[in-house]
Order: sequence, then structure tokens, then C-alpha cells
Amino acid sequence: MAGHSKWANIKRQKARVDALKGQTFAKLSREIIVAARMGLPDPAGNFRLRTAIEKAKAAGMSQENIERAIAKGAGRLGPDTENLESVRYEGYAPGGVAVLIEALTDNRNRTAGEIRAAFNKHGGNLGETGCVGWMFTQVGWIPVTGVTTEEDLLALALEVGATSYEWDAETPALLTDPQDLDRVAAAVQVKGYGVEGATTRWQPTTTVTITDPDQARKVLRLLDVLEDLDDVQSVTANFEMDEALLGATMGL
Repeated sequence: MAGHSKWANIKRQKARVDALKGQTFAKLSREIIVAARMGLPDPAGNFRLRTAIEKAKAAGMSQENIERAIAKGAGRLGPDTENLESVRYEGYAPGGVAVLIEALTDNRNRTAGEIRAAFNKHGGNLGETGCVGWMFTQVGWIPVTGVTTEEDLLALALEVGATSYEWDAETPALLTDPQDLDRVAAAVQVKGYGVEGATTRWQPTTTVTITDPDQARKVLRLLDVLEDLDDVQSVTANFEMDEALLGATMGL
């Protein structure tokens, strides 16, 4: 598994703890609000809203808070004064690791300044739009519960028409085209397996291998700082790192 995927899964597993601080829920609420504002306030007819709700549920967000965010985005709670827009930023972490950042912001200058400062402080640099985007592709990501072996996951991928899979004993997942996300997730459930937080994510198509512990610490520190910024919704990088180094670097 690519190092970033393993890192992302570990971060995802910690989301419930982080959510207790309010930061994760605030970001998820913002994503739901924007999705409801840009399309139908009904997840059945709004793919972006549906995936935002799945993320929120996976992090432990209550149904009441989810419905409140949908209502706010739909304008049912009065005029919405937040002028949020989706913005993508691209840059490089130490060692030439490509970084793709998605943000929701009401002030592009503020957000760009915060992201640029994070890159500069931690040995990276913020680039121009398109400088690394070509190294990533968007995929549907379906974490599956109830699968105990890689062979079973592979067999399931073939049965439901997934394009690929990621084997991790803690978070096994199927990958598919974004437009097939709902169909494949439903097929997984028909087969008797659970689905937790199916959504879309960016996947690197070319990777950089990290073997130096010092570089590993610098890269992961930069990614953590970027993720902690209020306006940032997701951070993806194209590094690979063996699990021993990743665990040692993250203190696991």
C-alpha cells in the first residue's frame, strides 16, 4: 500500500478523537453546507452531499448535526452569509513529494497565505495550480468491514466490479471510478459485508519513496500542519514509506 494511503487511514481512525475538539465536525459541517447549497438538499439526488454525509457519519457526527448543516446549506435556517467556495492548492513537501490540498474558504487570500506559510515553515513550497495535479486521479474509496484476508478482498473486488483494492487488516478498502461509487458500495452490502464511510479521494498515480527518517518526519509534520488549518478539507501526498518507518515517525 502507498505510504500516503496508510497514513490517511491512520488519520481517519483518529478522526473520532479529533472530533471531540470540534475541529473535525466544523470541517465536515462546512462541507455538507456547501454541497447542499450547490445542488439539491437531498442526498439521493446530490452525489457531493451524499459523500459529505458519509464522511460525517464515519467520523461519528450526529444525525441532528448533519440535518442542521443540510438545512443551513438549503437556506432553511435563514439567510446564509458565508460565501464559501472550493479551492485547490498544489505544492511540494521536502524531497519533492507532491501535495494536493482541497479547501473551503470565504477568503482566498487568507487561506493561500496560511497554506504558503505552512509550506515555507516546514521545508516545502506552494506551487502554481496544475504543478502537481497531473500526478493524482480521483477515485471512489469504499472501506469494507467483515473482510479478514486479502484473498477475500480480491475476490470481492472482482465480484462487485471494483477497479482495485487496498489491503490493510484494519481498513481494507475497494477502489472504483467515482461515478460507480454508489453501485459498488451497494453491491458490497448485498454480498453481506459492511461499508463504512464510502467517499471519493485523490490517489497518486506516481510516487516518491521515502527511506530517510528525517525526511519522513518533515513530510508528515507538514501534512499534519496543513490538515489542521481551519479551511483545509483534505490533504493528499504521493509518498511511499514502509510501515516500520511510518509507525516510528508517527510514534505508533
